[in-house]
Amino acid sequence: MPYEHILVEQESGVTIITLNRPEVLNALSRQLSFELHEAVVNASTDDDIGCIVITGAGNRAFSAGADIHEQRTDAQELSEEERDRNSAKRSQYSYEISACPKPVIGMMNGLAYGGGSVLASSLDFRIGCENTIFRFLAAAYGRINCTWTLPNQVGWPMAKELLFTGRVVGADEAYRIGLLNHLVPADQLRSKTMEIATTIAANRHESVMGVKELLLQDMGCDLHRQWDNERIFTSEKVKGYGVEQAFPDFLARKGR
Repeated sequence: MPYEHILVEQESGVTIITLNRPEVLNALSRQLSFELHEAVVNASTDDDIGCIVITGAGNRAFSAGADIHEQRTDAQELSEEERDRNSAKRSQYSYEISACPKPVIGMMNGLAYGGGSVLASSLDFRIGCENTIFRFLAAAYGRINCTWTLPNQVGWPMAKELLFTGRVVGADEAYRIGLLNHLVPADQLRSKTMEIATTIAANRHESVMGVKELLLQDMGCDLHRQWDNERIFTSEKVKGYGVEQAFPDFLARKGR
């Protein structure tokens, strides 16, 4: 379907979603948030897609966060109940993108502030460039977010510092603390991201999705529960390939 504020393309088993409001640093309006959620849901149910990439249009911003002008208009025109309902829906979208059964990678082309950092930290991992900057700003404007996303990415002590202070996290530090898995020059950002995304997409989708499901399920579990979750999952839900399916190239070369 045609979208107003995002671009969607497919390449080698990967869906690439671009937040497309560069004139306002890809601010997350209600319409953009709805479209992004819908595109992720559609990709997650497409059997031809094995991985999803989210990025921002232009080279300045992944997303500057919530659309403040829209929020101001809402404060003037909508009831508190309506505003709360919109906020709850946006929060639900964030959760459902994070819990998407397929891997979702952030291609961090620029700054991610406020709600943009919420979105970025809810993804499975991120690849950045010298333009990548994060700020987790909620406390600075009297709100709370990222308590359920950021500790899983950078650990509790660092998450506390970033959430308490709202300070800038540049690309080098983001790479060092685990907010970025890879840091490459801007002109190599797409190629590096697609190298990883297409590698993921080429693997058995059920196996990749099973790994993600188990990792999410295991958060907060003790070691025995983690082991038992995997045992149950691989015996009852997604059984591993047999030898002929798992190693066809090897058997074709060296099979006896």
